[in-house]
Formats: sequence, C-alpha cells, structure tokens
Amino acid sequence: MEFYKKYFEEISSAIGLVDFDDLHKAALLVEDTSKNNAKLIIAGNGGSAAMASHVAVDFTKAAQIRAVNFNESDLITCFANDYGYENWVKEALNAYADPNDLVILISSSGQSDNIVNAAKRAKEMGLKVITFSGFSAHNPLRSLGDINFWINSANYNYVEMSHHIWLLSICDFIIAKTNT
Repeated sequence: MEFYKKYFEEISSAIGLVDFDDLHKAALLVEDTSKNNAKLIIAGNGGSAAMASHVAVDFTKAAQIRAVNFNESDLITCFANDYGYENWVKEALNAYADPNDLVILISSSGQSDNIVNAAKRAKEMGLKVITFSGFSAHNPLRSLGDINFWINSANYNYVEMSHHIWLLSICDFIIAKTNT
C-alpha cells in the first residue's frame, strides 16, 4: 500500500509543477493555428507516439482543431529506410507540413535524434514548435521549441503521464472555452 501512496504523491507533485502560463500560451498557439486554417502535427516515439495519436484524435474530434500524427508503419518504415531513422520525422514534415502549422514533438528523454532533428527542421521551415521532454534539464529538445515543457524525472511513466495530462489539459481548456 505504501508503494501506491508514494507513487501517486510523486506523480501529483510532478504534474503540478508545470508552468501554467506556458500551458495557456500553448493553448492560445493551438487556437491561433486553427484560426489560420492550419493544423497540428504531433509526433513521438513508442509511448509518446501512442500519446500523439490519442491527443490528435481528441483535438480533432472534441476540440474541432485539425490534428495529425505520423504513426502509419508504412510511412515510418519507408522514410526511415530512405533517409535513416534519425531523419524520418524531419522528412515527414517536409512532405506534410504546410505554412502556419504547429508542430508538437514529444520525447521522454529529449534526446531522440528523430525528434530533435524534426524540431530543427520545423524551425527552419518557419513553423511554431512546442516540445515535451523529461530526464536531463539540459536535453537537446528542451531548447528547440517556442514553448518547451519539461518534467524533472527520469521515470518514463511519470514523464509520459505528465506529458499526456498536460496535452489533454490544453485540449480540455479549448473545449471548455468553446462551450462557454
């Protein structure tokens, strides 16, 4: 029983350490993207890719904001085969990103080469970028976004759950704002 108590206390503490001003800025950036008839592009690896899928669907269906992700195995394997795994997300941005799109990149460690390279490419393309990372405070992804969310934890589940909740809070804020 003590494990669960400690577990939930640590997660609650980690989630609550987010910068609320940054969450609000991110929500406004998402809304501006939609008002400019642009879309959200959300990408990650592993659990972060699954999160990208879930969040993209919620933004599209519940918040009425177009959102896509790159989780099709044929796309990933084709681009990884042709350009290297470290470049496949960057190349997917080249193929699918339009002016004014907003790119949301998720990497628990903040060191995934394919996500870091995608952030750099998105900036070169003039796109706005929001990053979500954890682990080291000095991870490379953390400095590449217009808004950068970071959790001070090296526990994958804490990091991923925090990212997921923060992303969904942005979505839920937009939904609540629309319904008032």
